[in-house]
Amino acid sequence: MAVAQCPASCGELIQGWIVGGEKLVSCPVDWYSTVEVTTGAPLASELPLSRAMVKQLLAHWQYPAELSREIRIERHSTIPLAKGMASSTADIAATALATASYLGRELSEQALAAQCVALEPTDSTIFRSLTLFDHNKGATRIACDSQPALDLLVLESPLTLRTADYHRMERNTLLQRHAPELETAWGKIQQACAQNNPRLMGEAATLSAVASQNILPKPEFNVLLSLVEECDLYGINVAHSGSVVGLLLDRNKHDVERVIGLLTEKRLTPHWPMHHLLKMVEGGVALL
Repeated sequence: MAVAQCPASCGELIQGWIVGGEKLVSCPVDWYSTVEVTTGAPLASELPLSRAMVKQLLAHWQYPAELSREIRIERHSTIPLAKGMASSTADIAATALATASYLGRELSEQALAAQCVALEPTDSTIFRSLTLFDHNKGATRIACDSQPALDLLVLESPLTLRTADYHRMERNTLLQRHAPELETAWGKIQQACAQNNPRLMGEAATLSAVASQNILPKPEFNVLLSLVEECDLYGINVAHSGSVVGLLLDRNKHDVERVIGLLTEKRLTPHWPMHHLLKMVEGGVALL
């Protein structure tokens, strides 16, 4: 048996037209998908992409395709689906590393990224460091050396959106129109990491969230911005291809209960009925 886990993401810190194409920096949080790979018949409840990852790795290492029928995948995850929290990336990346370990193989981060991108657009939660990543082709990967500590009050909407549906939208013109803001945001991400400055991180995320309103708008976004200002939070980030929103803060410095109260006072809870206080963590897939 082999077991691996990968974190979820609260949307993206930034996503848009950066360094010549669409790229993102995911926001890994302490909510995980754990996958066990064991000997046994496949389960009916297995996710198709996880099974596809097993078959892809068997082909990659030139094992007989029939071996897939002797490999069982068990997934343990409560990450919300189709809301922009990188649940699919967490599942297939954890499946990949667990399968590699089960077969006595190793997967570097670069090799893991190539395998994941071959199946679907992939979040940069698969990297230990905060990373600017070409999530569609995997061609660009620029890592930051460190990251500031911060928390997120994750606002969960009942609305769902499949990542594949988002990627079928015609959006390149809008993305390129906001390229200057995203280049600025990427610069702030790098500065935030170099200076251990969570407020700069919040500024970067907010710039990207504002630009995203032109592509996949979030309801009552200006009210959310006013709440961020009123409570002097670090900023706001969004799922650029989903419905989740994050309020960037420090649970030891900011009054989280007041923030939650204002969500009700400002009549935001119909749009965001569920919330989760999570910590931004290092990304990366790990064997357990």
